[in-house]
Amino acid sequence: MTRAKIVSVGAYAPKRIVTNADLEKMVETNDEWIVQRSGIRERHIADETEATSDLALKAAQQALERANLVPDDIDFIAVGTTTPDMFFPTVGNILQHRLGCKRVGSVDMLAACAGSVYSLSIGAQFIQTGKYRRVLCVGAETLSKITDFTDRGTCVLLADAAGAAVLEASTDESGLIDFDLYSDGQYWDLLYMPGGGARNPATHETVDKGMHFAKMKGAEVFKVAVRMFAECTEAILSRNGFTADDVNLFIPHQANLRIIEAAARRVNLPMERVFVNVDRYGNTGAASVYVALEEALAGGRIKKGDLILIAAFGGGFAWGTALMRW
Repeated sequence: MTRAKIVSVGAYAPKRIVTNADLEKMVETNDEWIVQRSGIRERHIADETEATSDLALKAAQQALERANLVPDDIDFIAVGTTTPDMFFPTVGNILQHRLGCKRVGSVDMLAACAGSVYSLSIGAQFIQTGKYRRVLCVGAETLSKITDFTDRGTCVLLADAAGAAVLEASTDESGLIDFDLYSDGQYWDLLYMPGGGARNPATHETVDKGMHFAKMKGAEVFKVAVRMFAECTEAILSRNGFTADDVNLFIPHQANLRIIEAAARRVNLPMERVFVNVDRYGNTGAASVYVALEEALAGGRIKKGDLILIAAFGGGFAWGTALMRW
């Protein structure tokens, strides 16, 4: 089957930067505590006029421009997001219209922080089957909109950004080699947002109780995330005849530096072959892998022929991996 390959990437983060020093003025915390537990020093936060589709549009436009493509060249749009502008229409619908792609199919995937791997994997299958020539895959979040800035356990972590990748059919050995997608709903109450859906629709009571903010049991999430990261990355490498020694660059979801370091140790990957930008962006959910990939390319960390391993993990729990030859 024809491989799907990434021909261009784009990324965007809001201009407003909130540092740890800024957070010290908002909640009981300090720079040392935040850095020690997460590795984060600053994050980008959308202003009151910016929604998820606004960030997605800028990342997508950059990806199209870099590929010398116009909106009519796109045949399908796959968006990963936990924070859509509204329940419906989807971010994919809004992005399709604002980009100027005429009546192409689009879909949003809510897989929390794993939305990056989910959107990339699902988009790639349309290329692999020959159904579409080009697919635009996007991860975009405004997690600050569902953040309780009185809860230091979450407000120091969550942030906003968007990333995009254009997929085409590969004409050589480059492209997506394999992917795995997983979920396990038994862990739902470790990381979730209780309000806003059919279970707890918006009312004065749910708003007053803070049910429209993300809730997290950090210690429990850490344990499961490290184990799942290790298991899924080992599985995809083994199935395809590779070991950690073959991986040129590992691009994990940028949730927390401690999780990244622990996962890398579990799979015997030295940190010099792990891409990290969580210190400057925080946890940007479904956007983080795309933003990291864009920065890795811009910084010369990836060259043709490199074996790239991607992994992401998020609430639900949902997680996944992708293995590609650049």
